[in-house]
Amino acid sequence: MISSNDLKPGMTIQQDGEIFVVLEQSQNKTARSAMVVKAKVRNLRTGSNVELSWGGGDKITPAHIEKKEMQYLYDTDDALVFMDNETYEQIEIPKDRLKWEMNFMKPNDNVNISMFESEILGVILPDKVALQIVECEPAVKGDTATSASKNATLESGLEIKVPLFINQDEMVLVNTSDGKYSGRAKD
Repeated sequence: MISSNDLKPGMTIQQDGEIFVVLEQSQNKTARSAMVVKAKVRNLRTGSNVELSWGGGDKITPAHIEKKEMQYLYDTDDALVFMDNETYEQIEIPKDRLKWEMNFMKPNDNVNISMFESEILGVILPDKVALQIVECEPAVKGDTATSASKNATLESGLEIKVPLFINQDEMVLVNTSDGKYSGRAKD
């Protein structure tokens, strides 16, 4: 058990049968009232954000989240199939739980799967991924009054804005938190 006073962003906790990751935490203590600890948390099963509160010093159950590296094999109509690199066991994760993550994965990529007591929660993306541009608008000459950008489609199907000097078939780095161009990928 951990004290509510010790909550920090990134910690995983159990509350009312659900699993949450702490995003933000604040403590409020006034002269007359007892301390109140509030935390903005994300439900790891549903993805929804909620705010929870406890009294100062209340005990909270931590949740131990395991990470296992697996290889993304292929896409069925309603799920993505992953293979454990050690046991070769295959698992399926429903597509509706991985809508955002699908923008950054391609077959044969190694990804980290998060699990809680053998229940699969989802995919943990790296901060940035390298993806190839499969379609890109041509640069318009003289279109440089501001920080000019053009539309590009990545091999995963994600559409992003890239600078004018980026061309089709180039590898670019993309932030997985917001889906924006981050730079050219090193060869």
